[in-house]
Amino acid sequence: MSTHWTDNQPIYLQLRDRAIAMILDGDLAEGDALPSVRNVAAEMQLNPLTVSKAYQVLVDDDLVEKKRGLGMFVREGAREALLAAEREKFLSEEWPHIEARVRRLGLSASDLFAK
Repeated sequence: MSTHWTDNQPIYLQLRDRAIAMILDGDLAEGDALPSVRNVAAEMQLNPLTVSKAYQVLVDDDLVEKKRGLGMFVREGAREALLAAEREKFLSEEWPHIEARVRRLGLSASDLFAK
């Protein structure tokens, strides 16, 4: 993972988003352990509390579960839940803006899929 952070969102949320992307991309499968808080903090030069906060958000969202003494693991069904939520978010929040821009530019479906 690169350690480039943006200013538009807290780092713990950016870290959460990276973990979500890894689950969606299959880099973290259901049942896989997340890297330890200490390892992530050291590798990315972050405060361990920042990493813990990101992981806690994943737990709160039922994507990850804590196993006492073992670490954090991707929950069964996490990828499917994320796919459903991300698809809904895309269709309701992002697609209307994209569709409007496509119409303004006079693009056709063949224009879009030709590239």
